[in-house]
Amino acid sequence: MAIQVNLDRVLLDRKMSLTELAERVGITLANLSILKTGKARAVRFSTLDALCRELECQPADILEWVGDEPCD
Repeated sequence: MAIQVNLDRVLLDRKMSLTELAERVGITLANLSILKTGKARAVRFSTLDALCRELECQPADILEWVGDEPCD
């Protein structure tokens, strides 16, 4: 997939656990884990908004486009 999820890096920078973030955002730990591992197919804007609010970051800190193929 061309979108990479950097949630684990942001959590590490904020010294916050996935469990704590799940409680703050109001999302199940299982669903947040699916997002963190990059297995999610979609993210609601309301979820992204809540993540950015609690992590005090921008969406680009969490999601990064890396492309499928190297550029020449």
